[in-house]
Amino acid sequence: MLFKRRKKLHLKQKFRNFFVPAKGIKRGFTYIWRRIWRINATPYAIAFGCAAGAFASCTPFLGFHFVIAAIIAFIFRANLLASALGTAIGNPLTFPFVWFIIHKIGRFILNYKDIDTDKVKFGWHMFDGGWSETWVILKPMLIGSVPFGLLVGGVTYFLVYRAVTIYQNARSNKFKS
Repeated sequence: MLFKRRKKLHLKQKFRNFFVPAKGIKRGFTYIWRRIWRINATPYAIAFGCAAGAFASCTPFLGFHFVIAAIIAFIFRANLLASALGTAIGNPLTFPFVWFIIHKIGRFILNYKDIDTDKVKFGWHMFDGGWSETWVILKPMLIGSVPFGLLVGGVTYFLVYRAVTIYQNARSNKFKS
């Protein structure tokens, strides 16, 4: 069959490759970065699309990051593919840190000092406590995701805009000579 291994991996190797790919983690990031550079659009459209994806990745809505990023990119006439690639900023390695940060920011903005964070049980509040208990966790995360998402999106915009501009200028100069 096409695209199958000649030697099947053992369960231990499959488990190891799930967390640390055999080709390395850097390869995936390099692919995404080069794919962003080669999108045929204006630097604004590419950079804003990536920024929309980065912003969407900072929201607590797992499973809806692509949709949120696509809506933002569509509204601001940015590149939809770039917005989908920009959501790669949020991944299983970064989500716990992002959720912790946006929860802390949200609690600071809402001035929540009455709830002791040691007594908050995220699993119970999110799944067993009902909507009112879920809102105790979700409200600060929603509020905190906006400023943090704007910060991450802004940094992403300027980095990607500069990189795409340099790449497209170098590429056009290469074809001129």
